[in-house]
Amino acid sequence: MKKLLLLIVLFFSVTLFSLTQPAFAGDAASGAKVFTANCAACHQGGKNVVNAAKTLQKADLEKNSMNSIEAIVTQVTKGKNAMPAFAGRISTDDIENVAAYVLAQSEGGWK
Repeated sequence: MKKLLLLIVLFFSVTLFSLTQPAFAGDAASGAKVFTANCAACHQGGKNVVNAAKTLQKADLEKNSMNSIEAIVTQVTKGKNAMPAFAGRISTDDIENVAAYVLAQSEGGWK
């Protein structure tokens, strides 16, 4: 009986953990809406009106070590230099979605 109970608990534990989404998954389609509402004023088309050397183009993201979901989430959440912090202004999910959108757009050349 104990072995059966242990197997059932183990089965449900494995199933539960396999169904959870990985951290920083992000939804690029939702991120596009959030980006348009909050980021496009400074970053329209992947550019940067404040600092032309720090665009959202793939090469610049790579050069500035910003070419990962985690790095973009940190930058958007905490801000840096002229970039304001968006923690408390938009949700964590929205920040992750924006990060996914930025990476997807940078891969596609911001078309």
